[in-house]
Amino acid sequence: MSAEAYLARARELLQALDAAKIREAARVLADALATGHTAFAFGASHAFIVVEELVYRAGGLMLINPIYPHGMNVGVRPLTLTSQLERVVGLGRELLANSAARSGDVLILHSNSGRNPVTIDMALLARERGIRTIAITALSYRGREVSRHPCGKFLAELCDVVIDNAVPYGDAAVELPGLETRVGPLSSLAGVAIANALVAETVRLLWARGVEPPVFRSANVTGGEAHNARLLERYRERIHYL
Repeated sequence: MSAEAYLARARELLQALDAAKIREAARVLADALATGHTAFAFGASHAFIVVEELVYRAGGLMLINPIYPHGMNVGVRPLTLTSQLERVVGLGRELLANSAARSGDVLILHSNSGRNPVTIDMALLARERGIRTIAITALSYRGREVSRHPCGKFLAELCDVVIDNAVPYGDAAVELPGLETRVGPLSSLAGVAIANALVAETVRLLWARGVEPPVFRSANVTGGEAHNARLLERYRERIHYL
């Protein structure tokens, strides 16, 4: 059965994620947040779903700022434009350059294939500007595809910490008899799991250092809105999405 097959692959995927790499990334993020810096996150097309999971979310960190992929998220029409724009060399540099990201901050980049110029350009500029980078990507594409960026490198070759999302080449995971194309993509599931595990570990590290972690509470529980308003005001200078 296809439903059971997908759920089985999803469970296998979550078991395959590298907790040690997530802890390494959390140390980078906690170091920045504990010393007065902030974080940014970017992904194009469906990769932006993971960025949305990181931002303005109950149980999530207030200090992760989205860099909006203008014309490259699923709200744009026609949707095929997302694939065209993420391949434009130089666009990623402009998106990062026009954000509030500064030296000492952290940039989380989510790209399943890791081969398109928009995130690669961001990683290159981040390195120039002293911004630490965390990549969430599928290492299964390396050796089977080539980079679309003139530098010839994949995102995983340019970031300080690389978390393999363990997603198979091509993303979809379920095969049906007689159907050439597989169904059931896994990259969003993997990305969301990694993102939330990263936040959980970062918050643990901050709390262990005596830093009150700026974490959103649900606005649907008593006291949630007052808690959020207090911390949003306290950290306003490091929050750029309000």
